[in-house]
Amino acid sequence: MLKGAVLRYLISDALSLTGNSIAGVVLPLVLLARTGDALAAGSLALICAIPQFICGILGGALLDRANRKVVCVASDLISAASVALIPIVDGIWGLSFGWFVALGLLGAVGDVPGMTARDALLPEVCEREGVDLQQFVGASQSLGSLVTIAGPALAALLIGIMPDVDALWVTATCSCAAAAASATLPRGVGAIKATSPRPEASAADAPKTISPTADAARAVPLRTLITTARSVLTDGLSELFGRSALLRASVLLSFGVSMVMTSWQGIVLPAYFTQSGTPQLTGLFISAMGVGMLVGSLAYTALSGRLSRRAWFVISLLGMCVGAVGMGLLPDAPLLFASAAILGLFAGPMSALLGFFAFNCVSQERRGSALGTLNALYLIIGPMGTFLGSTLISSIQIDATGLVLAGLWIAVTVVALASPALRDLGDHPSSAGVQAEQEGAV
Repeated sequence: MLKGAVLRYLISDALSLTGNSIAGVVLPLVLLARTGDALAAGSLALICAIPQFICGILGGALLDRANRKVVCVASDLISAASVALIPIVDGIWGLSFGWFVALGLLGAVGDVPGMTARDALLPEVCEREGVDLQQFVGASQSLGSLVTIAGPALAALLIGIMPDVDALWVTATCSCAAAAASATLPRGVGAIKATSPRPEASAADAPKTISPTADAARAVPLRTLITTARSVLTDGLSELFGRSALLRASVLLSFGVSMVMTSWQGIVLPAYFTQSGTPQLTGLFISAMGVGMLVGSLAYTALSGRLSRRAWFVISLLGMCVGAVGMGLLPDAPLLFASAAILGLFAGPMSALLGFFAFNCVSQERRGSALGTLNALYLIIGPMGTFLGSTLISSIQIDATGLVLAGLWIAVTVVALASPALRDLGDHPSSAGVQAEQEGAV
């Protein structure tokens, strides 16, 4: 039975994911309804990408020097405020393109450091509770899959019973509740070990931790944050792309999958269902994918030892490709939902595997830098995918856009299967020890 810090971590993660999954359905629909232009929606995502990237790097700088639990709580509260302001502004002045940019940037200040802080806490929580990291990543992915079923379905229900923008109040509430759950984690969780003892300490050789109050503030003086962020970016890029061929290849694969999926979820499907007069189906579509991910993640958690990592990897890639091609044909709703479920089914094991590689290959002392840089890069990849989808819709219409995205997914699959770095995934103890030091091209 889960207890202690593990349970509280999962509750906080689930609440945050629930709010984000609701917002992920509602915000594109609100944006399309207010602007009436798919290309404008894609342009907005691209405009916000660089400021979001900067926030991600600054967040990574903070996380290697300040209490990660405190950063997580504060970030959730900022996210709640940014989302709550959307219906407030809409009711008083009306939402415009400029308001979407301003509130999107405010949300990035909270979302990016908070997401990275929660990721950085996960291995520490596992170590504290004596939980196997690989199995816990699979269990966490299963919970995430469950949330991606309930959240979008709830969003579809909310859109059906209230004005679309008012559904964001639920997201704000979830973010506040996530902050409260994170605040209950044990005091020592998230504290950063000092790199050197202070001269005035009575026990010079004892390890120190930075407390969430005065010591944390002293560890991150404002005047050095920019310099630190530059160092974090350098360290993070070096950790992600320079030390392990496996980590480098898995990160690049994640980027390719993320770009195509963001095109689908961020603009293509909302525009497709809005054009069909059934915007609420956007949430149900994502829920269908979540059902598949839940089943796939549970199967991987229970059966991960029955097959090698390479076998799971190949099966997952091929299965995801089948689902993506089915989606690209944009068939009638039942077949479209079935394709989404197939994609999710095989994405569950793949997501758990890639998550395990990220946590297992990153060194403890650079975890904040690496994960902060990784999440910041996702904030560029995602908007690029949304902009790509909006550009394709404006140029060649939605039906042709689906075929192009299916072709891109096939290309990503072929490259991943042929990658030398993704052939030996450390299944054997003898190779696992050297995998983290492996060098080579993807």
